[in-house]
Amino acid sequence: MVKTLRIYLVLLVLPFTVLSQGINNLWTMGYGGSQATIPFGGIDMNFISGSPVISSFTREMEFRRAVSNICDSNGNLLFVTNGVYIADATGDTMQNGSGLNPSVYTSWYPDGLPPHQMNIIVPNPGNTNSYYLFHCTVDDPPGNLLTRYLYYSEIDITANGGLGAITTKNQILLNDTLNAGKLTACKHANGRDWWIICHKGFTNIYLKFLLTPSGLFGPFIQSIGVVRAADAGQAQFSPDGLKFAYYGLIEDLDIFSFDRCTGLLSNPVHVAINDSSSGVGVSFSSNSKFLYVSSLRYVYQFDVSAPNIPASQTTVAVWDGFYSPNPPLGTYFDIAQLAPDGKIYISTGNGTLHLHVINQPDSAELACDLVQHGVPLPAYNFNSLLNHPNYF
Repeated sequence: MVKTLRIYLVLLVLPFTVLSQGINNLWTMGYGGSQATIPFGGIDMNFISGSPVISSFTREMEFRRAVSNICDSNGNLLFVTNGVYIADATGDTMQNGSGLNPSVYTSWYPDGLPPHQMNIIVPNPGNTNSYYLFHCTVDDPPGNLLTRYLYYSEIDITANGGLGAITTKNQILLNDTLNAGKLTACKHANGRDWWIICHKGFTNIYLKFLLTPSGLFGPFIQSIGVVRAADAGQAQFSPDGLKFAYYGLIEDLDIFSFDRCTGLLSNPVHVAINDSSSGVGVSFSSNSKFLYVSSLRYVYQFDVSAPNIPASQTTVAVWDGFYSPNPPLGTYFDIAQLAPDGKIYISTGNGTLHLHVINQPDSAELACDLVQHGVPLPAYNFNSLLNHPNYF
């Protein structure tokens, strides 16, 4: 009976997993423009076949770091945002999709918001045709990277003849002093609901919301880790959802354990990154064992399963002085993202024609095989890497 039950459960899980693999396969990057104006134009990295297929073409929407999109289960784009507006599958502005994140700062960047993780898309657990977009902008320019409002918008993908429409827009979820960007999400241990997390500026407070079929609940408030000023950086959950990392320019790196049932962080480990970085990123390996920290001229690896995580720090790359295509566009190390092919891609901190790649991130130390500027691009990319949660 136990064996039969196990087989039944596997059959229940497998079809959903297989049919869902395409939803995060497409990375949309690049500036506006056409192939006739190369090296400008849109860039797609499509992982649906298992390996990235990179192409360039005409696209109106431009991107900086604040990029989120989602596809259907077959890998077809549903919609994409650059933090300023939402475009549908045809590339046109989605119905009611303009005017995201009202602020002076947003109006300064019609080609996309510069900070990373300013938006993230989460499927509605109660409606398979509905998606939540959590988003923010900088509300205190130019002095601080602070967000005063955390918004959410809802998208009905069946509206407007299947091209989708925003049914609820710019709803204020939270009015507070928040660190700009670094919006992340992790699936609840029940496999259905979602945790969404952000950080309150000038404190050690993390604010969490729970998205369920009954709606949004929170904020749930937790004080843990170091006090953080308003700064640039990146935050990531490990693929298994058991670890959370937050790296900022000023207060450096914090690594926590995470409970997917309660949403609580625990076991804080602080690591001082002793370099002069002005661009940072974090990404976990697909086996959730290693954390990679990109820091302008260096990339470090940490073994988050080690008894002493700070002591496991290993330098796996030092910037080799490469420019793309020429000075001053150095291919430094900036934000990082684990891709569907199991590799980690790192942007360059400039609008360049390359990405860095870690080919074997599940391997320790130099065996991880980080190849600097190892991915040539057909057009300029301004640090655009998708902010995808682990949907699976």
